[in-house]
Amino acid sequence: MSLIELFKFFIESKSETPDDGGLLDFIETYLPDFKALRIDVEDVKNLFIYKKFGEGDHLCFAGHVDVVPAGKGWDTNPYEAIEKDGYIYGRGTQDMKSGVVAFLQAVKEVENFRGTLSLLLTSDEEGEAVNGTIKVLEYLKEKSMLPDSVVVAEPTCEERFGDAIKVGRRGSINGYITLKGKQGHAAYPEKAINPIHNLSKVLGDMAGVNIDDGDEFFSPSKFVVTDIRSGMEVTNVTPNELKMMFNVRNTTLTTQKEVREFVERHLKGLDFDLKLTQGSYPFITDTETKLVHNIDAAIESVTGIRPKHSTAGGTSDARFISKFGIDVIEFGVINDTIHAINERTTIKEVENLYEVFKKLLGMWK
Repeated sequence: MSLIELFKFFIESKSETPDDGGLLDFIETYLPDFKALRIDVEDVKNLFIYKKFGEGDHLCFAGHVDVVPAGKGWDTNPYEAIEKDGYIYGRGTQDMKSGVVAFLQAVKEVENFRGTLSLLLTSDEEGEAVNGTIKVLEYLKEKSMLPDSVVVAEPTCEERFGDAIKVGRRGSINGYITLKGKQGHAAYPEKAINPIHNLSKVLGDMAGVNIDDGDEFFSPSKFVVTDIRSGMEVTNVTPNELKMMFNVRNTTLTTQKEVREFVERHLKGLDFDLKLTQGSYPFITDTETKLVHNIDAAIESVTGIRPKHSTAGGTSDARFISKFGIDVIEFGVINDTIHAINERTTIKEVENLYEVFKKLLGMWK
């Protein structure tokens, strides 16, 4: 199969989370010289497939074969790879079957490598992600098989292919505030405690405000209000309480402690409850590592562009990998239609991504 034929096959293999569309079985047969381990958990399919070529570092490519539901309104069948004007359309073209296909083909063609080469793949990245990559990593740690370096082929480029890699990610802190009041008649506001009025006095000092200043890798941790609700949808009763939800995409400079202090400082003197949860934690990979130097050089060799080192965006399975002390970066095609109607990527980007991964494998020492 050529690279683009392989890409089209992957797109046309419907694999909405947690269904793998049969792709992990296919990958096993596509790499017959590699040893395959299946770490399936409940309805989630996980594959770790590896080959030891000799002594040396263990380099792993990681990704997911699952995609989000296609939704309605497509100009084409989202599970038919349609080629048009240099683009290929279909669900998962950017996120992230282009990346999986690029490293799969590059790895298949390797004849000599200094060390161990592996792929880590899951069907549970777009969902809860509790039975996917993290379960494989736990298994590998138990077996003393964790890789030294990992490339996650998520879409990372912004305007031109090769312009950005992810060397880290922000964390995500979710907050839930219940601001208490005293219900009353709107005609007698002096007899009530209106939580809406109380919040309005401080909301402008909270919403959209930076909790830290960020640094060379991270933009500031911003307090983002996502939901406010109160009252009974009537005009003559003031509410008994108000609920507000918020999110902070936090840097390494801000933890739950700083978020709690921020809220308590602004709501001082008010009766409220605060609950914080954390979906992911921020991390940064040392940019002086071999992994970062080599991927930078490989990208520049293929594209002529020296990529910037970014931590922007949401979360990915790299957050699990970093927790195990593994050097991890992300690099893939342009990210501008992921999860969208008419998702697409260019044929040239897929070809260039494959060339970057081939170059990386060739220079790995």
